[in-house]
Amino acid sequence: MQLDLNLLTALDALLEEGSVAGAAARLHVTAPAMSRSLGRIRKVTGDQILVRTGRHMTPTPRALAMHTEVHALVQQAHQLLSARTELDLAALERVFTIRLHDALTAACGSALVAAVHHQAPGVRMRLTVEPGHDTPELRRGEVDVASSADPPSQPDIRHRLIGQDKIILAVRAGHPLTAGPVTVERYAASDHVTVSRRGSLHDRVDELIAALGHERRVIVSAPATDTALRLARDADVVVTLPDAVTRSARDQLGLTTLPLPFDLPPVPLYLLWHQRHDDDPAHTWLRTIATRTLQDLFTAPGE
Repeated sequence: MQLDLNLLTALDALLEEGSVAGAAARLHVTAPAMSRSLGRIRKVTGDQILVRTGRHMTPTPRALAMHTEVHALVQQAHQLLSARTELDLAALERVFTIRLHDALTAACGSALVAAVHHQAPGVRMRLTVEPGHDTPELRRGEVDVASSADPPSQPDIRHRLIGQDKIILAVRAGHPLTAGPVTVERYAASDHVTVSRRGSLHDRVDELIAALGHERRVIVSAPATDTALRLARDADVVVTLPDAVTRSARDQLGLTTLPLPFDLPPVPLYLLWHQRHDDDPAHTWLRTIATRTLQDLFTAPGE
């Protein structure tokens, strides 16, 4: 059966006013039009809804039973279809899934959680550390925002450039590379660790130095940035990685930072989300909080 949902509005007015004339005035329609709506409501429900008792109309037992629920449904419909109202962060209850690179989660996860909880204590978050590429999870709604080193390839995935990070070297204090200038030759001759969730022993650095006529020796791959940094702390290996997002972790481990001995373009950091969230006030607020928190990483100490 195909229902005319406008009848809900008419039914709500009839039950609130208790008369055809009152309901008509409430909805700015004619009395005959409202009378026809009442007839259709009676046909659909199989109930008289309002019956005449002298000069007045009295709701039937079924009408009384459905009064509260009908009114609530109409109010919900008005809220859904009305213009967007101001976001009430204090009352917001929602679960967001935020997928960041593992180094980003380590660097700013605590600050992000604190900022969100301070403004919206009812919001809960899932922080995941899978690589934030242009993947189906954003389209399926499984992930709300994600980080990525590349802009999205699909037009329905929105993006925002957060900043750019230069590439540096991290080694333990006393590593042979700390004694004297860092050259391509000395860099290539050192033992190296890569960061790869899939266990790859090669990355784009190998292609670049191969073009310069050199080959480096990668002795181990680490599944996460934190693991690679700890390996660099405990052994004479070099880890090549972004500067800003690993600065705090390097400082905590007492690692020495060295410059890259060849040119490598900076690594961009993008925030990604699906276009369905463009006009979602709560999601817009989350993106703003995430953007500010991530951008803080690119502020040099002392600034």
